[in-house]
Amino acid sequence: MKRQRIGFIGGGNMATSLIAGLVADGYEPSHLILSEPDGLRRDALVGRFGIGVGQDNRDAARQADILVLCVKPQVARGICEELAATVQERRPLVISIMAGIRLDLLQRWLGAGLALVRSMPNTPAMLQAGATALYAGPAVTPAQRNQAESILRAVGLTCWVAEEGAMDTVTALSGSGPAYFFLVMECLEQAAIELGLAAETARLLTLQTALGAARMAVESSEPPRGLRQHVTSPGGTTERAVATLEAGGLRELFTRALHSARNRSVELSSLLSDNDG
Repeated sequence: MKRQRIGFIGGGNMATSLIAGLVADGYEPSHLILSEPDGLRRDALVGRFGIGVGQDNRDAARQADILVLCVKPQVARGICEELAATVQERRPLVISIMAGIRLDLLQRWLGAGLALVRSMPNTPAMLQAGATALYAGPAVTPAQRNQAESILRAVGLTCWVAEEGAMDTVTALSGSGPAYFFLVMECLEQAAIELGLAAETARLLTLQTALGAARMAVESSEPPRGLRQHVTSPGGTTERAVATLEAGGLRELFTRALHSARNRSVELSSLLSDNDG
């Protein structure tokens, strides 16, 4: 795997995170090829990591065994069509981290018969603490699945979904999910301040409590339900608080929130497809 040359089209936050993770894992920086039109950003990444640079998108693709598309969905069509002849000649594994771009659109823009993987990382990937779901197109071999997983695993946990439609649910859960937890932390912090805690104390206790709870969930073999029951003593303060949350419809609210986010993901994908039409 580490002998493969990986081309990155776009040098934004997610590409930077992937490059940082791969270099930290021992990947040879000269085997990472970047194409980025912003000269300051490009030079900063080269200076920081010692990676290679393509003269343009096609040059980066021409050098790549694996091509990672890290551009905004709004410009995806033009860039893919620019790359089509090169990738048809080179036949790299193509990994897309572009939100909302279905594989049928990529095939239309890049041409048929390519090994395509669609992925959905989330923003904690910038700290190598991300959660990424992947979906493989029919031309992807088992070896290429391993290659795609190795690249995305450089920024955190990875998992595969069997149906592309599941990516809309992934978007609603892990893609948008950090914002849900930030909102919960925001609410807890504000409530503690209203109950008399100093703002800095409320903030520190909220953040450390969230971190500790997440670590317990990750490191325990028990599901969250079991962990919650362990810390909810009968007749105690936690039981009273949890009962208040349940009575307020917290479960139903989260279900509605994920449905809303999933439906919006479907809508946005359809808009991109219709605009291509």
